[in-house]
Amino acid sequence: MHLDGLRVLDLSRLLPGPYGTQLLADMGAEVVRIERPGDDDEAGPELEAINRGKRRVALDLKRDGGRDAFLELATTADVVVEQFRPGVVDRLGIGYEDVREFNPEIVYCSLSGYGQNGPYSDRVGHDLNYVGLAGLLDMTRESDTEAPRIPGYQVADIGGGLFGALAIVSAVLSREFGATDGEYIDISLTDAAVSFSQAVAPRALGGANPRPGETPLTGRYPWYDSYAAEEGYVTLAALEPHFWTAFCDAVGREEWIELHATDDPAERQALREELEILFAERTRDEWVEFFDGIDAAVGGVYTPAETIDHPQIEARGYVHRSSDGPPFIGFPARGSDIDHDKPATAVAGHGADTASLLREAGLDATEIERLRESGAIPEA
Repeated sequence: MHLDGLRVLDLSRLLPGPYGTQLLADMGAEVVRIERPGDDDEAGPELEAINRGKRRVALDLKRDGGRDAFLELATTADVVVEQFRPGVVDRLGIGYEDVREFNPEIVYCSLSGYGQNGPYSDRVGHDLNYVGLAGLLDMTRESDTEAPRIPGYQVADIGGGLFGALAIVSAVLSREFGATDGEYIDISLTDAAVSFSQAVAPRALGGANPRPGETPLTGRYPWYDSYAAEEGYVTLAALEPHFWTAFCDAVGREEWIELHATDDPAERQALREELEILFAERTRDEWVEFFDGIDAAVGGVYTPAETIDHPQIEARGYVHRSSDGPPFIGFPARGSDIDHDKPATAVAGHGADTASLLREAGLDATEIERLRESGAIPEA
């Protein structure tokens, strides 16, 4: 699985775009970050790892020289990714139509909070706003009487980056197969989160109003929930009758088996209370060990620090700790052509590759020096 030879110009910031282009880089693409001179990534050190292995060019796109240099770079690229508010790239003169004049085969992907059209298209926002509109935030609570809970991971941001990478690969394949020359892609982070609603949306589309705690996967049933153990928490996900039967047999409560078919609220509540008493008898780790080898769909609830040290996660090989670069969570897929053992790649300094990439784009030393003097690129 290689995208070797594919060059991506990445104008994005923070998490969504950089995550998507990091996936492309992990698959072999050459990703070139286009940055503002003197302005390092505002995402902070916690997101440094999603810029590993990327080349970095500092350009002031508001200056004619910076814009022209970007368009020269675009002639050498296959893909452009941008994450400005709708309309900004067109005002800067680096929008899809501008780039197409220089490179008709470009695949151009725009990521934004709400997409390029619609009444919210020009609104600012962050992940919390997007998952709020997408219905996800509403479903994070146990009932209508509780306040929504902020998700622990940035679902819309990550989803937007993931869908962006998928759409880019698809567009490049279409181009290579001769179906299109180039392509424009419009990715909404909110739309990505809405797309994750597959287990809930059919009810809403059918005229119902799915409520938190009342759908099969949000707490309606006591056999699909998390429970406090003597220490820590465990998950029980015995949706299928055979998992529930295996659970009841293992804990010696065969009389519970028939309750899997009940839809009586009082019976469900009584069973939930008995499960709470049961799980409080052992620690999380004791329950995980107890159910080892039993097909009952019981597991533990782990902190992020525990997760990266867990033997199952370690065995998959995508958690990297290296003295040569930042620790990072790598490409999660495994396959015969995916190298999880390759050494970590360092994160380049801000604008470190500016001069070398401009030379590759055909600019000579005089032109590069003129850009420095104008302030379009930083001093060497």
